[in-house]
Amino acid sequence: MKYNLRNIMLAAWKNYRKGGITFGEALHRAWLSAKAEEVNAKRIEAAKAAAGITEETNTWSAWKNLGYEVIHGSKALFGANLIWGSRGDGAIYKARFFGRSQVQEMAT
Repeated sequence: MKYNLRNIMLAAWKNYRKGGITFGEALHRAWLSAKAEEVNAKRIEAAKAAAGITEETNTWSAWKNLGYEVIHGSKALFGANLIWGSRGDGAIYKARFFGRSQVQEMAT
């Protein structure tokens, strides 16, 4: 697997500028995140296939970043255990995914 070194360094500098950690630790966390991306993508696809979902899906925060909001009362279509590399401990967290049919554009 080839890694985008530019993006890893940008992430390291971003984490370092937030403060509280050394640059070495920020670089370590950026590498953990980059390595976790491929594993996380496979886990998401496997969970999506197991749930029989074919529509576009994202997490609540990813939909928000795209300018959508999850409709109140919507239940997640599926969940996946993902690696969180940005904290440096490689902890596992449960991410919940919502489908395109469960979101609406944010009011401006």
